[in-house]
Amino acid sequence: MADLVEAPKKRVVILGSTGSIGVNTLAVIARHPRRFEVFALSAATQIELLLRQCVEFRPMFAVMASEPHGRELEQKCRSLNLSTRVLWGAQAITMIAEHEMADVVMAAIVGAAGLASCLAAARAGKRLLLANKEALVVGGDYFMQAVAVGGAKLLPIDSEHSAIFQSLPDDCAVWSGQIDKIILTASGGPFRLSDPLALRDVTPQQACAHPNWVMGRKISVDSATMMNKALEVIEARFLFNVRPEQIEVVIHPQSVIHSMVQYRDNSVVAQLGTPDMKVPIAYGLSWPDRMQSGAAALDFGAMPDMTFESLDSNRHEQRFPGLKLAWSVLNAPAGTTAVLNAANEIGVAAFLDGKIRFDQIHAVNLATLESVCAAGPQSLEELLALDEQSRRAAEQVIGRLSNG
Repeated sequence: MADLVEAPKKRVVILGSTGSIGVNTLAVIARHPRRFEVFALSAATQIELLLRQCVEFRPMFAVMASEPHGRELEQKCRSLNLSTRVLWGAQAITMIAEHEMADVVMAAIVGAAGLASCLAAARAGKRLLLANKEALVVGGDYFMQAVAVGGAKLLPIDSEHSAIFQSLPDDCAVWSGQIDKIILTASGGPFRLSDPLALRDVTPQQACAHPNWVMGRKISVDSATMMNKALEVIEARFLFNVRPEQIEVVIHPQSVIHSMVQYRDNSVVAQLGTPDMKVPIAYGLSWPDRMQSGAAALDFGAMPDMTFESLDSNRHEQRFPGLKLAWSVLNAPAGTTAVLNAANEIGVAAFLDGKIRFDQIHAVNLATLESVCAAGPQSLEELLALDEQSRRAAEQVIGRLSNG
């Protein structure tokens, strides 16, 4: 009997390897050294962590966002006799995303900064593991057209969208007419039970203390305001080609059910798991198969009661006023979702820097949406220009709030 030929390893690019998604992706890959090899890594500023990743995984390329950080990493790699080639800048990040030798691209750069590299991977027909929801929020139909034209396989990594993807039949032609609605679950974050009036005094440390998930600071604040769920509503609209009114959000504090799909016959299919990002990461890497993720299994005997709360209550609307903006911008001219995303990124950064209060993030988003007119951007350049215009408008709002 002839020996079985082992399948070649998939070469993986991780954009944003020093963030929580990137670190978890490397942890999953480390469990499966015969299936995957790290081809390239990128980071913004964390030189020492990226260096340690280079020592362990020996990628062909390591890219830093800026030249000073890149030159420092290059010097450190040379001193350790690493063969990794160090590059820097936006063009280098795009190059590794579309490189002909890369098979899989994990897109985990936070914010609109990851849009160009996501588009490059999509146009190059890669298996694109999308952890950067902003690429879809900013790019919308333009991004999905790039996926279709390039022949890329787009696999969502957000736990909610991965859960939806896993709850749908493989054939989109079958499910597209069978769905009643998509139900995104939300933990409610650290302020689910807080007095809405007390939110003006929230500190960055409190906002970043998520009860269930370990995440970066920006997404932790988004979870506390529920803006992360607004962005996920927008992402779901484009990912699954459903109408905005077919998307619902319910609070599920235990974060065991990650999302659900309700079909026309009123049956509901849900995906359950521990709140660990290694599960959707492993699924994205191994799809259509499954493999060990390293996450703990659910213990149904020890599981707490699962509860659900409607967001229609007056108290929740006061706690999370930004959530409804998702449906508003989806029903506005194309590009309005990009305005909201830019305003929110600037507002969250201002809050973390102590320039505005927690409850003023929503005020920044509202004022920016009122001042910037989206004119249906038709290219990456137009999207980036709209993003920049929205950021400048948000900064002006923050200046007025800071001096008020």
